[in-house]
Amino acid sequence: MNTGGRDISLADLRGKVVVLDFWTFCCINCLHVLDELREVEAEFSDVLVVIGVHSPKFVHEADPVALAAAVERYEVHHPVLDDPQLQTWQAYAARAWPTLVVIDPEGYVVAQMAGEGHRHNLEILVRELVAEHDAKGTLHRGSGPYVPPPATPGTLRFPAKAVALPNGNLLVADAGHHSLAELAPDGETLVRRIGSGERGFVDGGPDEARFSEPNGLCLVPDELRPWLEYDVLVADTVNHALRGVRLDDGTVTTVAGTGEQLMVGASDNVSAAFGGGTGLGFAGPAQAVRLSSPWDVAWSQEWGAFVVAMAGNHTLWAFDDKEGSIAHVGGTMNEGLVDGPLAEAWFAQPSGLAVGPDGRIWLADSETSALRVVTPVHATIGDGTVRTVVGEGLFDFGHRDGPADEARLQHPLGVAVLPDGSVAVADTYNGAVRRYVPPADESGAGMAGERVSGAGVGSGAGEVTTIATGLAEPSGLVVLGSGRDATLLVVESAAHRITRIPLADLAAEAVDGGVHRTQRPVTDLAERVRLDVVFTPATGQKYDDRFGPSTRLQVSSTPPGLLLAGAGDDVPFERELVLDPTVGEGVLHVTAHAASCDDDPAVEYPACHLNAQDWGVPVRVTADGETTLTLPLHG
Repeated sequence: MNTGGRDISLADLRGKVVVLDFWTFCCINCLHVLDELREVEAEFSDVLVVIGVHSPKFVHEADPVALAAAVERYEVHHPVLDDPQLQTWQAYAARAWPTLVVIDPEGYVVAQMAGEGHRHNLEILVRELVAEHDAKGTLHRGSGPYVPPPATPGTLRFPAKAVALPNGNLLVADAGHHSLAELAPDGETLVRRIGSGERGFVDGGPDEARFSEPNGLCLVPDELRPWLEYDVLVADTVNHALRGVRLDDGTVTTVAGTGEQLMVGASDNVSAAFGGGTGLGFAGPAQAVRLSSPWDVAWSQEWGAFVVAMAGNHTLWAFDDKEGSIAHVGGTMNEGLVDGPLAEAWFAQPSGLAVGPDGRIWLADSETSALRVVTPVHATIGDGTVRTVVGEGLFDFGHRDGPADEARLQHPLGVAVLPDGSVAVADTYNGAVRRYVPPADESGAGMAGERVSGAGVGSGAGEVTTIATGLAEPSGLVVLGSGRDATLLVVESAAHRITRIPLADLAAEAVDGGVHRTQRPVTDLAERVRLDVVFTPATGQKYDDRFGPSTRLQVSSTPPGLLLAGAGDDVPFERELVLDPTVGEGVLHVTAHAASCDDDPAVEYPACHLNAQDWGVPVRVTADGETTLTLPLHG
């Protein structure tokens, strides 16, 4: 894709520095890398060619039509190779999304970088390769093979989410136009646009303000408006910020975030006491704390704060703008599906939020294809528990209705509480809207228009059904009205429109489209394995041991019984693992952190860098399997 129909081989790129970017469009870390690459591509436009290699995780992502939409949606300005069977992925020994492979102008692989945050080190490497091959006469300057596709006209372009305004209009996060679109009640007529339509990070009036792929929207409660000077809170995802919008004149202000991404383990984020204290490390004045791809926002009356689904590092945050503070309140920043107290829970790219009348916070956890629910403790910000209602883990998904513990979703991005207390889910990659009805023993009431309440989600057999299909990547839901007049608005992102579903006499159906597991290549391992994470600091950097150990290695497995020995958190990058052959197969979860700093004795305060990567490695225990598992962490 993005070549004007021309086929390209590596031989055609001889004389250029080539970066293969192995990505999949569901993955927030991959989207971060796309943003990191923009500036590198611009700086080295005459000597560097980036080729995106799209190696999908979900079934939907293997659809070339869906991939073409994603390439347009995320403004990918380089050629993209469709790799639906992961053949190129295997040829270059990729093990994680995202992975960068650097090829020099003579065609040799010179580096592999897993994870995000490599822009600085990639720039250093490209400069070195350009200097070396310029001197050798093997560097060819000139334009690359990218050919831009034609633009898609229309009022909306990949809208993400929407909210109903007090005047009856709709405010839509028009992500593809980097702006907000206010529509008339018909959901089609444009009333006004807030934001210039150019990607950027600028405050001001509706014509000069800039957003970058905004997603979640939340009305400010009436009781807070005398304190705050805005009416709608916006999750400005790629700007890593929360923006406030004043409806009377369309003025946009930044109310949280610095515009720079919070990288896991970074030491330059403000940390301070917040409310009762979260113990999770990141809290402080809202405009001094870095965020990471906030995807949705919702108001929690119980906490007296806005809840933020921080997709970029798999966490939940609480934003109290009356106090001017923000804090990380849920999720360890490990990616996965672990329930329990919020501080100990694992999330995986939380992307949709909705608060029910009973105060519980419903959450679409997209990468685990899960519907989860947070039960907050009244008046204690960040105190609560999380339970999974639907979902099995990072690699299990599908389209199956029935009892909640057997039902499956596929990368849901939106959620809404319906008037009868049931929960609607924008099941994005299934192109469907699903409905979860909590079990009767949880509600203490029937479903005939009565509110479902109670805590204990997951304690019964609650049912999942499908109430709409044939939608184009539904990503947001809005409930209008009540009783016989209730309507569900669906933001159909890939169709660039808002679709209405009447809720009266709703016809639900039971669908069994099967269940799936991510079909990544399985690594055959012996019963006893040496895990070796190889880290080499980038040119001009060294290990940073000034404030303690510079490395950290966390290992776990799904199922937990797969690992008989070697699980846990320790410093060394080498670990002896013992796998249970009676379990046979599963996924090894490995998280590595390495701190490095610029190696220049003349600099009193050298710049520091945290290199981090999560791997989920599907493995099978065999008698003749490998006895060493090597994972590269590039500085």
